[in-house]
Amino acid sequence: MSLQIQMLGTGSAFSKLYYNTSALVRSADAHILIDCGPTTPKSLHELGIELDQIDGILISHIHADHVGGLEEVAFRLFYQYNRKRVKLYVTAALADTLWENSLKGGLYNPDESFHQLQDYFEIVYLQERQPYAVSPKLTIEIIPTLHIAHKLNYSIFINHRTFYSADLQFNQDLLLHEVIDTRDCHTIFHDCQLSGQGFVHTTLDELLSLPEPIQKLIYLMHYDDHMPDYIGQTGQMTFIHKHEIIQIPD
Repeated sequence: MSLQIQMLGTGSAFSKLYYNTSALVRSADAHILIDCGPTTPKSLHELGIELDQIDGILISHIHADHVGGLEEVAFRLFYQYNRKRVKLYVTAALADTLWENSLKGGLYNPDESFHQLQDYFEIVYLQERQPYAVSPKLTIEIIPTLHIAHKLNYSIFINHRTFYSADLQFNQDLLLHEVIDTRDCHTIFHDCQLSGQGFVHTTLDELLSLPEPIQKLIYLMHYDDHMPDYIGQTGQMTFIHKHEIIQIPD
């Protein structure tokens, strides 16, 4: 089985049509999620994928549309799947923030000795810019990128040559030099704010400023519910859709 990336959702934080942006990365020997927003468990259910079929979850940052489904996942793994713990791939700093600022309110339960993130998940601490072999067929590497000032945020390289932006302010140098020149990436999944000024997300107009050969590598995600109005206006870039599967070259 070649590497596949299936989008569980492709919508922005406020999308009501396309689900929160999240991806299922499948190799021959591992299935991991990138992010887990509130709609992610529903999307997995629609695809007939049980939570105990997921080997791990990689978290890019702690906005609710990227982590809001983790409470459901944690409780269902405990009560429905006999206390199964999946791996949670995070940096140490992000793990602390994720527990204290996002999950503790719902998951903390001193009566059952649930005091920390490790009580629900098997934590795998990632180091920035250090490739980590999830399995022999799947490697991930996180790099710090700017989304919201002073808040931890990571983009991801998958098997070295696929770039997944999560949420990202436009960074032309990153795309032109590291993603293309240095890494020679053949596939790019990039968040795309369709209109307005890009204060915290990359805009369509900014992505259209990239050379056409690079545009041809880009799948657009994290868009709002007006996406159909922009079909045919994305240059050489392609909208990716909920549940769509992309086969990733070696």
